[in-house]
Amino acid sequence: MREAVVVATVHDPADVHGVHAAEGHSRWTCLARRTGLHGGWEAVEWAWLPPGGVSGEHLHSRTEELYFIADGRGEVALDGVARPVGAGAAVLTGLGHRHALRNTGDRPLSWLVVELPAPKGPFMRDTATTVITDLRRTGPVDASTVLTGPLRTVEVTRLPSGATAELHADGVEHTVFVTDGDGTARTGPTTVPLAPGTALTLPLGTAARLTAGGHGLECFHAVLAVPRGAPR
Repeated sequence: MREAVVVATVHDPADVHGVHAAEGHSRWTCLARRTGLHGGWEAVEWAWLPPGGVSGEHLHSRTEELYFIADGRGEVALDGVARPVGAGAAVLTGLGHRHALRNTGDRPLSWLVVELPAPKGPFMRDTATTVITDLRRTGPVDASTVLTGPLRTVEVTRLPSGATAELHADGVEHTVFVTDGDGTARTGPTTVPLAPGTALTLPLGTAARLTAGGHGLECFHAVLAVPRGAPR
C-alpha cells in the first residue's frame, strides 16, 4: 500500500490556556504525527503566542525538540539563560535540558515544533546540548551534531519564481513548512497549492516536486533518517 503525503495548514488552530503551566492564551495545531510515518517522529506542530505571551519552562526528559521561529520575535530561555530570537531562528533542545519561550514583540509570535523521542538508554544530561542558529544566515545545519535522535538536515530553502525542487523519501522522511511566497507541490497525480502556513510531510517511499509561484517560495525543511529495514 502506497503511503500518502500529509498536507496540513495552520488556519484552524486550537485555543490553549496555560501552556506548560504558564498563564495566558496560546494557539496550537498538529501538522503531522508519528502515526503513518516510519521514522522517529513524535509530532510536527505549530504554535502561536500573543504579545507578552509565554510558553512555560519545562524539562525534556523523554524527547528532544527543535523550535523554528516562523514569525515575530521573542526570548527563549535555555536552562535559565535568556536569549533573543527572531524569524528564521532554530532552537535545538537536547535531552535533559529546559526551555521556555516568551513573545517580546508587539505582534504575534509563531513557531514550528519538531519533537522526537530520544534513543532509549540511561538518562544523561551530557548526551545532548542546546543550540540557537539563524538558518537564513548560516544555511543548512546538521542536527545530529547536537541531538542524539534521527533528525538530520534542517534548513530554510528559497526557490525563485518558476524554480523546482525534488523531494524523495528514500531512507529519510521530510517535513516542509511554507514561510513565504507561493507555489505548488505535485505528488503522483495530485497538485497541492502552497502558501504560508501550509505544511507537507513525506512518509518513507513518497516523493513530491515543489514549484515556486510568481512570488518565489520559501520553506523550512527538515530531514529525518529512517532506519534501514523500517516497515513500509
